[in-house]
Amino acid sequence: MSATRRQILARTGASVAGIAFTGALSELFAGTAVAAPLSGGHAGYGPLVPDPAGLLDLPDGFSYKVLSRQGDPLRSGEGPVPSNHDGMGAFPGRRGRVHLVRNHENRVTGRIGVPVVDGLTYDPAAKGGCTVLTLDGRGEVLDERVAVAGTAVNCAGGPTPWRTWLTCEETEDRAGTNGYTKDHGFIFEVDGADPRRTGAVPLTAMGRFQHEAVAVDPDSGIVYETEDAFQHPFGLFYRFLPEKPLGGTGSLRAGGALEAMRVPGVPDLSAVREPGTCFERIEWVPVPDPLATGTPIRHQDFGPRGITHAQKLEGCYWGGDPRTGGAVYFVSSFARTKDGSAATHFGQVWKYEPARRRLTLVVVFGPDTDVRLPGESPDNICLAPTGGLMVCEDGDGAQHVFGVSRKGEVYPVARGAQNIGTPDAPEWGEFAGVTFSPDGSTMYVNCYTPGTTFAVTGPWYRPPVG
Repeated sequence: MSATRRQILARTGASVAGIAFTGALSELFAGTAVAAPLSGGHAGYGPLVPDPAGLLDLPDGFSYKVLSRQGDPLRSGEGPVPSNHDGMGAFPGRRGRVHLVRNHENRVTGRIGVPVVDGLTYDPAAKGGCTVLTLDGRGEVLDERVAVAGTAVNCAGGPTPWRTWLTCEETEDRAGTNGYTKDHGFIFEVDGADPRRTGAVPLTAMGRFQHEAVAVDPDSGIVYETEDAFQHPFGLFYRFLPEKPLGGTGSLRAGGALEAMRVPGVPDLSAVREPGTCFERIEWVPVPDPLATGTPIRHQDFGPRGITHAQKLEGCYWGGDPRTGGAVYFVSSFARTKDGSAATHFGQVWKYEPARRRLTLVVVFGPDTDVRLPGESPDNICLAPTGGLMVCEDGDGAQHVFGVSRKGEVYPVARGAQNIGTPDAPEWGEFAGVTFSPDGSTMYVNCYTPGTTFAVTGPWYRPPVG
């Protein structure tokens, strides 16, 4: 969030940040299964209550438990809990257990790396990877261990229909760069129930680029992938057509075809400003060199008509109305003309309907709607038990998890209270990896810095009230 907008908030006396948006928020929830619909047109669980322990502020009636903190010993004895807690997925286990697979977005220096474990390590020089927490039916931690190591900058990812986690490397560093012994920029599959079943095998056919998140079409098995490239030309939106769709754990190793999305006449998605804008007959173009052996994919030659780019492509999930074949939603957290984008925005949510080959701009975040509501840089998102969304805002200043109801009402769910700055210049680590337990009773979320994993319980199924 910009300093200017912070000053506006101070002058107006606003005490709680919200998300400003334009567009049809209801489209985000169409056709999704819900346990209890919202009623009465109200949203929110009340004001956030300052936490005496200085960790996590929540509404009255909610409580949290710290499941894991960076630097503490892993229960497996493999080493310390790694830092930079990022994307995360929760999967049901046997006898009511939950396997919580957590990314660690570690680079080569300055952080607690994922311990090197024999049989689970891709590149011993890399410090990223995943750990998995196994919880019992009461939410107590039974085990915590390495799930994959020796990967780099594991940012987000996504679950598969066969209950594994796809963890994504947000880098394209080659062997010999930053001390790495192998090429990076791949997706790895992680089985939280049995990590050795999946090992540390890069899914090379899915492309080598700065991966962010993935979503799997549960009917076709097609995997959609976002690319969060840091420099112009920015990332692409991909789909991977596997040779063995929906084949279960390990099937993605069989290979497939990687394609990039082309929106005819639109080289940069940031140029589209009006929610509801639709593009028909979306094209998918084969990627010339998925391994980027000589040139990064986004720089490759896609022919005289080019390809469609977008800055800061991040969150990605499957939803929509199954009666029309479903849809994949993906997030552009922001775009800035000063970085090379065609236009500036503070966050977009796009919807692609494969059956109709149609792309729609659903939501635009930002101060153009209401400067008192500083919604910007939406990042990790997930569906909530009430059928709305939970959104991790990745901006400056105070860090929140926001709820968004089916009616588009926005309310704060959590606020980070761990000051990583100074009393005079406070800072807070961003939230990431928001997800819910399989039964919807618990929200799990990470604080990126200092790496902390929370389990938040409360009346999640109660219709929120103002």
